[in-house]
Amino acid sequence: MVAEPEGPEDRKPQSDEARSAFAPPAGLDQPVVAEEEHPTSEFAVPAGLAPEAAAEPEGSAFAPPRTYSAQHSPPAFTPAQGFPTVKLIKEAPWQDRMRTMLRMPVGERPVAEPVQKQDDAGPAVPRVLDMTLRIGELLLAGGEGAEDVEAAMLAVTQAYGLDRCEPTVTFTLLSISHQPSLVDDPVTASRTVRRRGTDYTRLAAVFRLVADISAEDIEVSLEEAYRRLAEIRRNRHPYPGWVLTTASGLLAGAASTLVGGGVVVFLAAAVGAVLGDRLAWMCAGRGLPEFYQFMAAAMPPAAMGVALTLAHSNVRASAVITGGLFALLPGRALVAGVQDGLTGYYITAAARLLEVMYLFVGIVVGVLLVLYLGLQLGATLDPDAALTLTERPVTQILASMLLCFTFAILLQQERSTVLMVTLNGGVAWVIYGAMYYAAGIPQVPSTAVAAGLVGLFGQLFSRYRFASALPYVTAAIGPLLPGSATYFGLLAIAQNRLDAGLISLSNAAALAMAIAIGVNLGGEISRLFIRLPGAVSRENRRAAKRTRGF
Repeated sequence: MVAEPEGPEDRKPQSDEARSAFAPPAGLDQPVVAEEEHPTSEFAVPAGLAPEAAAEPEGSAFAPPRTYSAQHSPPAFTPAQGFPTVKLIKEAPWQDRMRTMLRMPVGERPVAEPVQKQDDAGPAVPRVLDMTLRIGELLLAGGEGAEDVEAAMLAVTQAYGLDRCEPTVTFTLLSISHQPSLVDDPVTASRTVRRRGTDYTRLAAVFRLVADISAEDIEVSLEEAYRRLAEIRRNRHPYPGWVLTTASGLLAGAASTLVGGGVVVFLAAAVGAVLGDRLAWMCAGRGLPEFYQFMAAAMPPAAMGVALTLAHSNVRASAVITGGLFALLPGRALVAGVQDGLTGYYITAAARLLEVMYLFVGIVVGVLLVLYLGLQLGATLDPDAALTLTERPVTQILASMLLCFTFAILLQQERSTVLMVTLNGGVAWVIYGAMYYAAGIPQVPSTAVAAGLVGLFGQLFSRYRFASALPYVTAAIGPLLPGSATYFGLLAIAQNRLDAGLISLSNAAALAMAIAIGVNLGGEISRLFIRLPGAVSRENRRAAKRTRGF
């Protein structure tokens, strides 16, 4: 038998597997290897599937078009200075770090290292998401802005090692979505805010909890975070009911003094506000909506002013009614609504402003009912009294500080913040009085500048204390609220002078918008004095959540 000559294929060097001692010799039948023992690569195309079939179909978002060629593709655009690498500074407040991450696309967000210890199994995703939603619920129910609520939720998830989380906040709904990887299904949870309250002590406690969770030197486990959340929910309000009622009366008296009232006006406005507060509490206990509560609370101060007019006493009834309105105007919701609109949360802003409108309409209905009744009984209410405001600088400054002090108590603020917000409100009124009374500047720009200083100082106070800015801002804008313009507009409408009434109410709306925009602008200006987290410079500071198409 003649051996066949070796071909070029037979003279090739054999592989290491062929020279292995466990390989069968040449000439013997090769054993059949079981299917599960075949060495396969995770990148190999499965048997029976052509490489062309493994590609994405043309309709897929990840498939290139048929006319695309990788060899003749256009060069990718890269800016001359390159793409900046965003690095979060650990020493910056967590609000700044999380706000920076919220204002950039999800794909460009840096991966933050978890600051809380985790076991080998990783974080408990459902529990972390549930705790995040509970924290966001307390913040949103306390009146915090939508962007700050999302920043707090993102800070909690980042601290516990959950990347690729996207929180979403609307007026009554909070949701958060977490995608472990690009191939895993996302996990989404949501929570609805049913009730709201003005307890800034609870709000400050939630901010401290978020700050501790985000801090690297403080270890807060999930069980500890749940325990602290339960304590925050169970804590009672810092002030009893009789203190709140007394503060409501003092606030109305201080507001009446602010617009030119004397001692008798102070007492009358205080009594009317106390009666209105008790009537509103009674309506709340019967389960009536908030609209009717505001309508009921606005009626006793207006009735007190009408009664003094019918008694032919030499007392300014307009100051009495105006003082009662100061305690009811929803300045907190107005500021939060405008802030959400300026930061790009238009749905939440529209809902908040609609809430403000309903509450304002409730006040209007309550006052108009009493004014109509008073005019039928022969009360002579003077609409020209708005032009005879007296200038008493020292008295008005003291009245403005008392107004801020009592307003802070009504908001259930911590005792350590009451003094700061009182001083902040006093400074705001000094600036407003110097511009409006002394310099003769129109009322709207004077109010905007004073409100801007309130937002500036409030934001600086909050950064110093690593807390929310609301306790330092909301009560300080109390002296600037348009109570006088609101009353005289309602009085003109009650006297069938619709043109004058609508002009006065439009002026009140302009003043309210000036307050809200000034507070927000002051807070944004304060952030310019502190270095922002990230390698980008202040000139390249990222804008709000959404851009405008360019």
